[in-house]
Amino acid sequence: MYYVAEVRDTIRVIPKRFGENLDEVVLEICRETFEGTISKELGLTIVVVDLLDIGPGRLVPGDGAAFYDVKFSTLNYLPEDREFIIGDVVEVTDFGVFLRLGCVDALCHVSQVADDFYSYSSKQGALIGRESGKTISVGDRVRARIIAVTIGKSQIRIGVTMRQAGLGVESWVEEWKKGITTAKDKKAAGKAKDPKGKPDKKAKADSKAKAKPKTTTKDKKTSDKKATDKKATDKKDTDKKTSDKKATDKKAAEKKTTTKKK
Repeated sequence: MYYVAEVRDTIRVIPKRFGENLDEVVLEICRETFEGTISKELGLTIVVVDLLDIGPGRLVPGDGAAFYDVKFSTLNYLPEDREFIIGDVVEVTDFGVFLRLGCVDALCHVSQVADDFYSYSSKQGALIGRESGKTISVGDRVRARIIAVTIGKSQIRIGVTMRQAGLGVESWVEEWKKGITTAKDKKAAGKAKDPKGKPDKKAKADSKAKAKPKTTTKDKKTSDKKATDKKATDKKDTDKKTSDKKATDKKAAEKKTTTKKK
């Protein structure tokens, strides 16, 4: 986090500069003394912005210089745990990537890049995901979250992660917003439309198939029962017709026999 702070301190001005403009001398000494320094309270002091106040000078026995109590404003950077940051990839190694966060660098370990196994490709100079096929290389702009901060006397070490949803390379974030999380999803999204912008034939066929009503087991049983009943009815009608025909033929035969006897 970048912020402006008011700092109070005592500045020592050597005798040979007594004849110069006091404000300019004190501001110059403050910048030489504080800019680029690191402390746990202020973090990294980037620049002394302005001189706010200079108290009366005093002499110390045995020292020819003059001492002034001054107040000045500084621009500082103090990283905070769980803070979201945006940075550029400046180096890729087999153990992770280094991000430039303006005035300091942060490390994203290979295990914190994403929920995938990433391996380093020296040929491409990038980390490549085994399952997703995603890559991260120098120049990529990424979103990350701070998970570790160590402030020493001369260095600030920052560890970040990109494993959470909505983090990573900017193109990954856009895919995440669209619900594309794997290489398979990305391929499917690319084939959803043909070059002319018309729906893919396969997608159209799938849509038609989905539109057709599904036949349930109950409906199938009902249909089979109706077919069986129809067959039984047809057979019954056929048997009845055959029986009626036989009866008619029998009567005709008997009538013919009776006629011959007469």
